[in-house]
Amino acid sequence: MSSYRKEKLVNGEIYHIVLRALDNNLIFKNKDDYYRGIFSIYEFNNAKPITIQARRKARINFKKKTDKKPLSIQIEGRDKLVEILSFTFMPNHPHLLLRQIKNNGISKFMMKIGAGYGGYFNRKYHRKGHVFQNRFLSVHIKDEKQLKVVFAYINVNPLSLIEPNWKEKGIKNLKKISQFLENYKWSSYGDYIGKKNFPSVTDREFILRIMGGEKGCKELVENWIKHKTKLRESPKLFLEE
Repeated sequence: MSSYRKEKLVNGEIYHIVLRALDNNLIFKNKDDYYRGIFSIYEFNNAKPITIQARRKARINFKKKTDKKPLSIQIEGRDKLVEILSFTFMPNHPHLLLRQIKNNGISKFMMKIGAGYGGYFNRKYHRKGHVFQNRFLSVHIKDEKQLKVVFAYINVNPLSLIEPNWKEKGIKNLKKISQFLENYKWSSYGDYIGKKNFPSVTDREFILRIMGGEKGCKELVENWIKHKTKLRESPKLFLEE
């Protein structure tokens, strides 16, 4: 994956990032792939080299996971490249909401994910070549209003898995949809509404303060679903699917 970008990614600024699979292939084929992908965004958020011992210890704990318990990952002494504010993993791409905290932090982070998860995927499925497209997509979050729209958009993305045309046709059963999103495991949304899922992966304090806590996060997402056309305003506010 190339680290060259026309736009300069600035420390302290927030970006919506999408890393797409080459040719729209499936890159998360089962729950083990999703777990490994989410482990990767924690593991590779580190400016320091990770010792084999530290990686092995973290992965042994990771393998003890159960679907009923939150996944707590711990690598001591991490020097983070970015703050992971929110994420959602879809079958052929992850959405990430990142704040850069080191020079070139996002580019370095995304290169590590591309190489690390890509290597895992190729070994597991006995393939060669690139797994992800050459460059990740990014949109700069310029203000609080845009941040709220993008946060909602990232967290409602999984709806397309059960309601492919919901954006055009709307939602008939909001309760059913809300329950689906709350229980969608491959996302940080559960952590934002008080259902611990992957609590060690994200930095949530800033978003929770902006959104008015866990209740505010849930209300924002549900209101975005109900009134999408009013809240969207411009496709340039975020990266479409």
